[in-house]
This record gives sequence, C-alpha cells and structure tokens, in this order.
Amino acid sequence: MSKASNAELPRSVDPYRLAEQDTVLEGDIPLSGLPRFREAIHGFEFEEGAVCRVRLSFTMDSQRRRIVTGELRAPVDLECQRCMNAMRETLVSEFTLGLVTSDEQAQQLPKELEPFLTDDFSADLWSMCEDELLLVLPPFPLHARSECPAREDLEAYEADPEPAKPDTTSDENPFSVLAGLKTKKH
Repeated sequence: MSKASNAELPRSVDPYRLAEQDTVLEGDIPLSGLPRFREAIHGFEFEEGAVCRVRLSFTMDSQRRRIVTGELRAPVDLECQRCMNAMRETLVSEFTLGLVTSDEQAQQLPKELEPFLTDDFSADLWSMCEDELLLVLPPFPLHARSECPAREDLEAYEADPEPAKPDTTSDENPFSVLAGLKTKKH
C-alpha cells in the first residue's frame, strides 16, 4: 500500500490508478475553496486558514470494483437555531463510495456503496469531499441545551414538570351529562 501525505489534498486525481495501487491520501482542503459548503452555512466566516482534514483510501474489492473510503473533519461556526448565536461544531463524515463512470455502473453497485461518478481518468476530490460535508451538515444546529444562552428563556416558557391535577375527586363518569341529554326529550 502506498501512502501520500501533503499539506493540501490534490484537487484532481486518477482514482482508478490510485485504487489499483492501494493508495491512501491524506491532506487538507481549505474551507474557503468549497463554495457550495460556504453558502450552506449561512454566511458565517471561517477562521483564516480553516481546513477540512481528509483521509482517503483507494482500494479494489474482490469483484475488482474501485472503492474510496474516506474520513473528513471540519471545524465550523454554525448558527444555533435556538439563540441565533454562533456555535462551534466539528463536522465528521465517514463514507465508502464506489467509483463509477456511468449511471449503468452506479445501478450495479451493491446497496452499501454510494456511487461517485468520475471521468475515466479524473476525479475532483474537493467536490467529492464538499458533497460529503454537505450531507453531514445539521439542518437545525443547536447548542447543547445546558450550554445555550437561550436556556433560561426556554425554561421560563416550559410547562411545570407536574401538570396540575383536576380538583374533582368524584368517581362520576365524565360522559354522564351526555347520557342525560340523550334520554331528555325536546
């Protein structure tokens, strides 16, 4: 198995050759280089130099399918939907994709493999990683309840933990009034 590590993950590679050589790539992708992801986090600024840490393993399975297994970690600031303040979150994604060059090949993949459509000799790794980050982005980010600045406001609006019990202690059937109306003639 060959292993390549560099500061910045290459944008474009030949994934089929890498799979045949059982290669692991490790590197970083600057978050500023992922425009769809930047737009999805509602305009929050990244720290200068913020990166997504990436580890990709290119292999072949017993049916000679080319597989890429990946791990991503990206620290980002999201907007808590409870208090509307910034919150630090580390997005983590672990995935396994089957490399395909056509929709027909994608349909032949087993269910446990998601397809990653590539050209014959080229794959955009940054785009692939951006897709995976978008998939793990929480739709409604929330601080942990105990850490949220809006916690006191929430507790003030919540009902008492024990609801008030009705004052009536009789064993009277609550529908007896209806039964009386039914027998009454108008």
